[in-house]
Amino acid sequence: MPKNSKVVKRELDDEVIESVKDLLSNEDSSDDAFKKSELMVDDQEEKDVDVEEGSDVEDERPAWNSKLQYILAQVGFSVGLGNVWRFPYLCQKNGGGAYLVPYLILLLIIGIPLFFLELAVGQRIRRGSIGVWNYISPKLGGIGFASCVVCFFVALYYNVIIGWSLFYFSQSFQHPLPWDQCPLVKNASHTIVEPECEKSSATTYYWYREALNISSSLSESGGLNWKMTICLLSAWVMVCLAMIKGIQSSGKIMYFSSLFPYVVLLCFLIRGLLLNGSVDGIRHMFTPKLEIMLEPKVWREAATQVFFALGLGFGGVIAFSSYNKRDNNCHFDAVLVSFINFFTSVLATLVVFAVLGFKANIINEKCVIQNSEKILKLLKIGNLSQDMIPHHINFSSITAEDYNLVYDIIQKVKEEEFDSLGLKSCQIEDELNKAVQGTGLAFIAFTEAMTHFPASPFWSVMFFLMLVNLGLGSMFGTIEGIITPIVDTFKVRKEILTVICCLVAFFIGLIFVQRSGNYFVTMFDDYSATLPLLIVVILENIAVTRIYGVDKFMEDLKDMLGFSPSQYYYYMWKYVSPLVLLCLLVASVVQMGLSPPGYNAWIEDKATEEFHSYPTWGMIVCISLMLLAILPVPIVFMVRRCNLIDDSSGSLASVSYKRGRIIKEPVNLEGDNTSLIHGKSPSEVPSPNFGKNIYRKQTGSPTLDTAPNGRYGIGYLMADMPDMPESDL
Repeated sequence: MPKNSKVVKRELDDEVIESVKDLLSNEDSSDDAFKKSELMVDDQEEKDVDVEEGSDVEDERPAWNSKLQYILAQVGFSVGLGNVWRFPYLCQKNGGGAYLVPYLILLLIIGIPLFFLELAVGQRIRRGSIGVWNYISPKLGGIGFASCVVCFFVALYYNVIIGWSLFYFSQSFQHPLPWDQCPLVKNASHTIVEPECEKSSATTYYWYREALNISSSLSESGGLNWKMTICLLSAWVMVCLAMIKGIQSSGKIMYFSSLFPYVVLLCFLIRGLLLNGSVDGIRHMFTPKLEIMLEPKVWREAATQVFFALGLGFGGVIAFSSYNKRDNNCHFDAVLVSFINFFTSVLATLVVFAVLGFKANIINEKCVIQNSEKILKLLKIGNLSQDMIPHHINFSSITAEDYNLVYDIIQKVKEEEFDSLGLKSCQIEDELNKAVQGTGLAFIAFTEAMTHFPASPFWSVMFFLMLVNLGLGSMFGTIEGIITPIVDTFKVRKEILTVICCLVAFFIGLIFVQRSGNYFVTMFDDYSATLPLLIVVILENIAVTRIYGVDKFMEDLKDMLGFSPSQYYYYMWKYVSPLVLLCLLVASVVQMGLSPPGYNAWIEDKATEEFHSYPTWGMIVCISLMLLAILPVPIVFMVRRCNLIDDSSGSLASVSYKRGRIIKEPVNLEGDNTSLIHGKSPSEVPSPNFGKNIYRKQTGSPTLDTAPNGRYGIGYLMADMPDMPESDL
């Protein structure tokens, strides 16, 4: 035994005795410590802080000011323009009210389970999409990068739509509205109506010629549209200012951007129900056509709508949830946001078809008047006999029902000559059956209906301000899906990165404000997101259920939530959702292969749209968009597989997440024993050394350690210290 071994032994014994006394003296207050669910050396409570790898400097991770702010952010991200101009179209096209059945079934099968999965991993690991999937399996770290690329592609053209809405918003402060009447042009002798407008309609002409000043093909650039360029710049400035401080700045804006659309929708619904013909539109909308519900195409389109309505795969859901406390009930959030999204779509559908029913009624009345005048002319010239007209019919104030009665009589009597008479059947259903979606609904059909509203400028201002807010809410989540993962991974300043991202996106986005820009928007919308996002979400599901392990994930959720989620999610994640997603991917590929790649070009001379196939360079761009979006997945996999990146210096794969802290530890997270909740097993904990700070949290164990006396109790375990020989003790 060394000369001073007795002295050392005595000192160590004293320290052990003091530590045991400290523990015993604090025994009565241990419950409070357990409830606080943390025992930090710096004694800071309820603060979520991160420690940069290789650094002892702590920096606070932002957090939501309230649960309401977080819910509004998720609702604002998931509820977007598609709820207003895509869902009503799909509902009308695919069986009316019957379409809600497959939509709800698929919402329960793939929507809520996958939304819950993304919320849970983001909240638990507290990182953006790159950090989350790199943590679960470094070889699948490319999933996060792919999400960022898709977010960037979508942000490029999505903000252009916000720019269009800003343009219409700015033009709505005048009476009459500028798209109310066709413009007049002067020729050498007299004034005439603009031929392009006369062949189409006032709102159609205004959209294609005044707003977009569109060219006749994709290859015909036509130069920049300066009005739309200014609107696009304004849209990016708004996004940049709102996002520059992250959720600290965008979170406050959510109170307005997420709630204002509901105020407008409710106002439109009340106003619409008071309009003549609105009930016809709603009745037409929700009359179920059960035979259509059995078609596979209906289920494919319903699955696609569920998928994109919730923003799955974008990374925005993960980014927003990463700023939550770890004991937040994300299961409740997933169900709540999903059903808010669904009921918002139904509300928007009611509004759209109440207004379109009013519009169809006005068009039907014009049709009745015009064709009644034709019948009177035919009666005067003797082509029709007065005897076939019922006596109670008064052509000066004829109703739609009376006209249809006369129409049917003439059709039966003049069966052979009927086509030459040039009469039309004025049925309100025929007008309502004209399915309109996207920009055609928002900037043509709906704007035309609003011109017939009393105080039409007010309603136009409200409508386009609603579109701007819906777009901004989705843009905040999309940009957060880019910024948060990069900031978490590369430790760059969020303010600088946000400004650079918005500037780069604006300059690239100039291709969308050329005269041919609308065709590029169609191209990006069709090819940049659909297939890549499906692949991303399939890989997310595989990463959690197969590589990480669905059983361990369920245990993690139990520790995090304080209760065991339903076994329903277990079977959905492990079996049903992957199968449905694979079927959807195959169906989307087949649909893309069967549909000729192209776009609808506006032909000025004919004042109508014509389908054009993409040129060769356009096809190359379409394929490149899909490949660039999914390319990070195989690249990162090969880099990790071939060990081209050395992780020994520390990476997200070798980081253990505790409550508010990141502790580096040499754990191989690709192994079978990885866990989002549990760190090292007891056998892996180094031999303890007793000292002044003898009782601390277990290294590698996060906050939510189980304990007999509470949901989030912290077990007191000995601190990891360099091993000492037993003989010295």
